[in-house]
Amino acid sequence: MKRLVTVGGLGVGIIALCVQLFLTISSRLVNGDNLLDAFVFFISFFTILTNLALVLIYASALFKGRWLDGFRRDGVRAMMAGIMTLVMIFYHFMLAQTWNPQGWFKVCDIALHYVTPVIYLVWWVWVQPHGALRFRDIPAMFIPAAIYVAYVMIRGAITTIYPYAVFDAHTLGYEAVAINVVGLIVFAGILFAVAVWADKVLSRRPPQMR
Repeated sequence: MKRLVTVGGLGVGIIALCVQLFLTISSRLVNGDNLLDAFVFFISFFTILTNLALVLIYASALFKGRWLDGFRRDGVRAMMAGIMTLVMIFYHFMLAQTWNPQGWFKVCDIALHYVTPVIYLVWWVWVQPHGALRFRDIPAMFIPAAIYVAYVMIRGAITTIYPYAVFDAHTLGYEAVAINVVGLIVFAGILFAVAVWADKVLSRRPPQMR
């Protein structure tokens, strides 16, 4: 059953990402983008990058490639539990009301913001071994998101294009964006702390429940 959940998570993630890639590229090409610009637009979204990370985590659990070693680390997998919770909550309360996708866009929207995070959280609780994390591991969990924010802000300063309104310094100003970023840092830190605490609790489960 654990392997089935892993394979299922991998399959759902790959299918959702591939369909979303096709839809995004097709839509951007119709609107005048070239193929490279359309692809850059696609991978500029945190949801896409985090779902790609989930696919690689599942792959690291199923296959032996050394290039996947980074995705086998307990800290990386716990970080993604916190991140995917953030993705789901942030989208539901901050972004879902700002647009109204239809058809396959709606299907991918639900899959990438709700289905894949829930599957991963189930996988992390049930399949991932627990007990190796410490609260001192939390600062390192911020590094990937910090790199993403830096990329978004630098790219936005050059192009005035931001994937999310909370980072739009052109419209909001840098002071407002800084406040938004601090709020996200605090929220992410809380979620990372919960993930580490949960890891400790889950490690104390009776063997038959693991």
